[in-house]
Amino acid sequence: MPAPDQAETRRIALIAGNGSLPGQIADALAAAGREFRIIAIKGEAEALTRERADAELGWGEIGRLYNFLKTSGCRDIVLIGGVSRRPDFTSILGDLGTLKRLPTIIRALAGGDDSLLTKVIRLLEDEGYRVVGIKDVAPQLLASGGVLGRVQPAKDDWRDVELALKATEKLGELDIGQAAIAVGGRVVALEGAEGTDAMLERCAELKRIGRVRAKGRAGVLVKTAKPNQDLRVDLPTVGPRTIDLALAAGLAGIAVEAHGALIAERDETLRKADTAGLFLIGLDRSQGAGVADQ
Repeated sequence: MPAPDQAETRRIALIAGNGSLPGQIADALAAAGREFRIIAIKGEAEALTRERADAELGWGEIGRLYNFLKTSGCRDIVLIGGVSRRPDFTSILGDLGTLKRLPTIIRALAGGDDSLLTKVIRLLEDEGYRVVGIKDVAPQLLASGGVLGRVQPAKDDWRDVELALKATEKLGELDIGQAAIAVGGRVVALEGAEGTDAMLERCAELKRIGRVRAKGRAGVLVKTAKPNQDLRVDLPTVGPRTIDLALAAGLAGIAVEAHGALIAERDETLRKADTAGLFLIGLDRSQGAGVADQ
């Protein structure tokens, strides 16, 4: 019998921010028999995550983080969950490991146009750690291709999918956002810095005041990754709240990139979509998305 792949037997460290995703990843790893440790970020991680955590550290406690990783035997790291604050270096007093590395840390976090998480990844990799993503440790949580729930898109819906998909491609080229909404053959909303939820709320308001007109439920939210997006830490995500907001906006459905988007709280998300009569589909972009001929 062949030996298991070394990467599949290494202990994993989950550095957990806010939201429910850290718990979902931990559950998936436990179900797969993988060894892992949870490091909760102070001021970010949810109470349920903190209850399961093996350590709780402030964003700025880099030295203590490295010490924990070393003593726990973790070389692979997953950064998961939301982050609303930048590192707070008031927490480093007494943390000699951070103080020793402080010039390097400040240079890494201050320079360039990269996102904070990209800079954190660089710091970890410079210390010899390997940052991996959900597709590496829990690919079953990603969207598969095709219709994901029980509701099928209509022919007009596919036209809106194709149009919104083209819009997200242009947005990605400009590094602006991940999502767009098309209704009745017209792009009516593009995601900016406000995020997907706020865009959906804006679309609902446009329909309410009559700026977007449609008979019954119509229109599609499409959400895809930007061309240079680091999917290890920044996966496009939809979840139960996305379904609620899409329903409030009067949309017919949602399309995401197959194998490149996360379905948060998958069972609840699909249940809500099916109950609401919204379709949820995964687009295989390697095959041209396959929307034009539907």
